[in-house]
Amino acid sequence: QVQVVESGGGLVQPGGSLRLSCVASKSFFSINAMAWYRQAPGKERELVAIITQGGITNYADSVQGRFTISRDNAKNTVYLQMNSLKPEDAAVYSCKVNTGSGTYWGQGTQVTVSS
Repeated sequence: QVQVVESGGGLVQPGGSLRLSCVASKSFFSINAMAWYRQAPGKERELVAIITQGGITNYADSVQGRFTISRDNAKNTVYLQMNSLKPEDAAVYSCKVNTGSGTYWGQGTQVTVSS
Protein backbone atom coordinates (compact mmCIF):
# COMPACT_ATOMS: atom_id res chain seq x y z
CA GLN A 1 0.00 0.00 0.00
CA VAL A 2 1.22 3.47 -0.90
CA GLN A 3 -0.15 6.64 0.62
CA VAL A 4 -0.32 9.62 -1.71
CA VAL A 5 -0.91 13.13 -0.43
CA GLU A 6 -1.31 16.24 -2.57
CA SER A 7 -1.13 19.85 -1.48
CA GLY A 8 -0.72 23.33 -2.88
CA GLY A 9 -4.05 24.02 -4.49
CA GLY A 10 -5.95 27.23 -4.00
CA LEU A 11 -7.39 30.31 -5.62
CA VAL A 12 -5.29 32.24 -8.11
CA GLN A 13 -6.00 34.98 -10.61
CA PRO A 14 -5.65 34.35 -14.34
CA GLY A 15 -2.00 34.65 -15.30
CA GLY A 16 -0.87 33.62 -11.84
CA SER A 17 1.11 30.62 -10.65
CA LEU A 18 0.73 27.74 -8.24
CA ARG A 19 2.93 24.83 -7.28
CA LEU A 20 1.34 21.53 -6.39
CA SER A 21 3.13 18.86 -4.38
CA CYS A 22 2.57 15.12 -4.25
CA VAL A 23 4.25 13.05 -1.55
CA ALA A 24 4.36 9.28 -1.85
CA SER A 25 5.03 6.97 1.08
CA LYS A 26 7.35 4.88 -1.06
CA SER A 27 10.81 5.51 -2.44
CA PHE A 28 11.06 6.61 -6.04
CA PHE A 29 13.24 3.59 -6.65
CA SER A 30 10.09 1.48 -6.21
CA ILE A 31 7.89 3.75 -8.34
CA ASN A 32 7.60 3.40 -12.09
CA ALA A 33 5.97 6.75 -12.72
CA MET A 34 4.05 9.56 -11.07
CA ALA A 35 1.51 11.68 -12.84
CA TRP A 36 -0.84 14.58 -12.34
CA TYR A 37 -4.39 14.36 -13.58
CA ARG A 38 -7.19 16.90 -13.39
CA GLN A 39 -10.94 16.81 -13.58
CA ALA A 40 -13.18 19.81 -14.02
CA PRO A 41 -16.92 19.70 -13.27
CA GLY A 42 -18.78 17.95 -16.06
CA LYS A 43 -15.60 16.84 -17.79
CA GLU A 44 -13.62 13.64 -17.90
CA ARG A 45 -10.41 13.26 -15.98
CA GLU A 46 -7.39 14.06 -18.13
CA LEU A 47 -3.68 13.49 -17.86
CA VAL A 48 -1.80 16.72 -17.26
CA ALA A 49 1.80 15.62 -16.84
CA ILE A 50 3.82 12.51 -16.08
CA ILE A 51 7.36 11.79 -14.96
CA THR A 52 8.92 8.34 -15.12
CA GLN A 53 11.46 6.77 -12.82
CA GLY A 54 14.07 7.61 -15.44
CA GLY A 55 13.05 11.25 -15.43
CA ILE A 56 11.24 11.29 -18.75
CA THR A 57 8.40 13.80 -18.78
CA ASN A 58 5.36 14.30 -20.94
CA TYR A 59 2.63 16.91 -20.94
CA ALA A 60 -0.85 17.48 -22.24
CA ASP A 61 -0.87 19.82 -25.21
CA SER A 62 -3.04 22.27 -23.27
CA VAL A 63 -0.36 22.83 -20.61
CA GLN A 64 2.83 22.41 -22.64
CA GLY A 65 5.14 25.33 -22.02
CA ARG A 66 3.19 26.54 -18.98
CA PHE A 67 3.41 23.62 -16.55
CA THR A 68 6.51 21.80 -15.37
CA ILE A 69 6.63 18.48 -13.55
CA SER A 70 9.67 17.74 -11.43
CA ARG A 71 10.69 15.54 -8.54
CA ASP A 72 12.76 15.48 -5.39
CA ASN A 73 13.96 11.94 -4.88
CA ALA A 74 15.11 12.56 -1.33
CA LYS A 75 11.61 13.68 -0.35
CA ASN A 76 9.66 11.18 -2.49
CA THR A 77 7.87 14.24 -3.84
CA VAL A 78 6.72 15.28 -7.26
CA TYR A 79 5.86 18.89 -8.03
CA LEU A 80 3.70 20.51 -10.66
CA GLN A 81 4.68 24.11 -11.28
CA MET A 82 1.80 25.84 -13.01
CA ASN A 83 2.41 29.22 -14.61
CA SER A 84 0.25 31.51 -16.73
CA LEU A 85 -2.86 29.88 -15.33
CA LYS A 86 -6.08 30.20 -17.26
CA PRO A 87 -9.69 29.83 -16.10
CA GLU A 88 -9.86 26.56 -18.03
CA ASP A 89 -7.10 25.14 -15.82
CA ALA A 90 -9.48 25.15 -12.85
CA ALA A 91 -10.09 21.60 -11.67
CA VAL A 92 -9.38 19.07 -8.98
CA TYR A 93 -5.81 17.95 -9.49
CA SER A 94 -4.93 14.43 -8.41
CA CYS A 95 -1.65 12.58 -8.22
CA LYS A 96 -1.30 8.99 -9.41
CA VAL A 97 1.55 6.71 -8.44
CA ASN A 98 2.36 3.61 -10.48
CA THR A 99 4.38 0.90 -8.81
CA GLY A 100 5.12 -2.66 -9.74
CA SER A 101 2.38 -3.80 -7.38
CA GLY A 102 -0.39 -1.36 -8.19
CA THR A 103 -1.69 2.13 -8.85
CA TYR A 104 -2.45 4.58 -6.08
CA TRP A 105 -4.26 7.91 -6.04
CA GLY A 106 -4.27 10.84 -3.71
CA GLN A 107 -7.39 12.65 -2.54
CA GLY A 108 -6.91 15.59 -4.90
CA THR A 109 -6.42 19.30 -4.44
CA GLN A 110 -8.66 22.03 -5.81
CA VAL A 111 -7.28 24.67 -8.15
CA THR A 112 -9.51 27.66 -8.84
CA VAL A 113 -8.55 30.28 -11.40
CA SER A 114 -10.69 33.36 -11.16
CA SER A 115 -10.45 37.11 -10.94
